[in-house]
Amino acid sequence: QVQLVESGGGLVQAGGSLRLSCAASGRTFSSNFMGWFRQAPGKEREFVAAIDWNTNTYYSDSVKGRFTISRDNAKNTVYLQMNSLKPEDTAVYYCAGRDSGTYGYYARENLYAYWGQGTQVTVSS
Repeated sequence: QVQLVESGGGLVQAGGSLRLSCAASGRTFSSNFMGWFRQAPGKEREFVAAIDWNTNTYYSDSVKGRFTISRDNAKNTVYLQMNSLKPEDTAVYYCAGRDSGTYGYYARENLYAYWGQGTQVTVSS
């Protein structure tokens, strides 16, 4: 059974930093696209960042230059380093993974087969 478990969320002041982790179990994701999405209260879930098997990275315009996605294949873990956090970054953050051989636009949610339970990030002003 595949599981993605996020950790590292919490409460931080504006301008601060957090690092989210997503540990995968049940299969190896080293050759898979992995992504982070977020959902703020009252809003639809949105793409944040993604990383492919060649460690090419992709970001939404709202986080580009502030967030960094990375992966440690030896640990089967994906990270999201979030710097210069803003109150509008407050959301539940979800880790997601694709099946091998799944191609297409990196921000398309329905191409991700596996999802974590989410971790809350709250940024106070």
